[in-house]
Amino acid sequence: MNSQDVKNAVSGVLVVDKPVGMTSHDVVEIIRRGTGIRRAGHTGTLDPRASGVLVVLIGPAVRLSQYVAASDKRYQAIIRLGASTDTYDADGKFTRSEVPVNITEEEFRRVLKSFEGEIVQTPPPFSAVKVKGRKAYELARAGEEVELAPRKIKVYHLDVLEWAPPEVVIDVYCSSGTYVRSLANDLGNALGCGAYLVGLRRTKSGRFTLRDAVTLRRLQEAFQNGTWYQYLIPAAEALADWPAVELSADEVEEVRHGHRIPVRQGGEHSWVRAISGQGELVALMEQIEGENGEKLWQPRKVFFTTEPARE
Repeated sequence: MNSQDVKNAVSGVLVVDKPVGMTSHDVVEIIRRGTGIRRAGHTGTLDPRASGVLVVLIGPAVRLSQYVAASDKRYQAIIRLGASTDTYDADGKFTRSEVPVNITEEEFRRVLKSFEGEIVQTPPPFSAVKVKGRKAYELARAGEEVELAPRKIKVYHLDVLEWAPPEVVIDVYCSSGTYVRSLANDLGNALGCGAYLVGLRRTKSGRFTLRDAVTLRRLQEAFQNGTWYQYLIPAAEALADWPAVELSADEVEEVRHGHRIPVRQGGEHSWVRAISGQGELVALMEQIEGENGEKLWQPRKVFFTTEPARE
C-alpha cells in the first residue's frame, strides 16, 4: 500500500493536550501539515488561554463532528474573586475594581452549588457566538453593544479543588455549550464581590480525558519520525458511549450502500453505531418502523464506503 493509499484510508481521532497560547485552529493546521491530510477538524474550541483536551477528527471521521461536539465537558477552572472584567477573564478591562474578599469557603461552596442543575446562561459578549452573521467578539471589539440570548445549559457537578482566596480552583462538569467564563462572572455577581476566570484546563471532552491525550510537542516529533499513527484512535471509539450493533459481512454490504436491515439486536435503542466484525465504524443508524410494522435500522450516516485496505 503506497503512502497516498494509506492517507486515503486514515479515519480516526487524535486527542491533543493543547498548550496555552495557541488557538484550536492552530492545532488543527499543525495536524493537517503533519499528517498530510487536509480533512481534519476539532470538535469544540478551546480559547488560546485555555489548555487541555482537544479532540481532532481525521479523514472521514470528521463527519462525526456534530455528535462528538455535543458531548459533555469537564474543566479545572481558576477563578479570581474580588473584581470583574468585560470579557469575564484576565484579558479584559476591569468593570469592577479589586476589593478585599471577605467570603468563607463554606459560603462559597453554598453559592457554587446553586449553579448545579439546568440553568440559564448568557454567553460572554467577547465570544464566537454569531450575532446577525458576525461573531460577538468582532462586534464587541468594534465598540458595538452586544446582546446575546440566554441559553439553557446543564451543570452536572461543581466542586472546590483548592481554596486560596482571592483565587479558587474548581472542578466543572457540564454540558456542551457551557461558558466557564460566564459561570465565573455569574458566580461573582451572586457572591456580591465579582469574579473572573484566570485559568482554564479542559480535563475531559466526551469519553476522552487527559489520559488519552498526547502533548502537541510529542505529536510533532511523531510527525517527523513517521510514528504518529500510534496516537490515532479508531473512529468507532469517538462514540464509545453509544450502543453498538455488530454487523455480519452481508449486513455491512447492505448498510454501506444505505440499505435498511432488520433489527435483531439493540432494539431498545433509537440510535446505534454499526460496527463491522473487525471493529470498524460502518454507520450511525436510527431505528424506524417498516411498512408492515417491522423494526428496521435505517443508516443515517455511512462511513465504511470503500473496500477494506489490504496489506
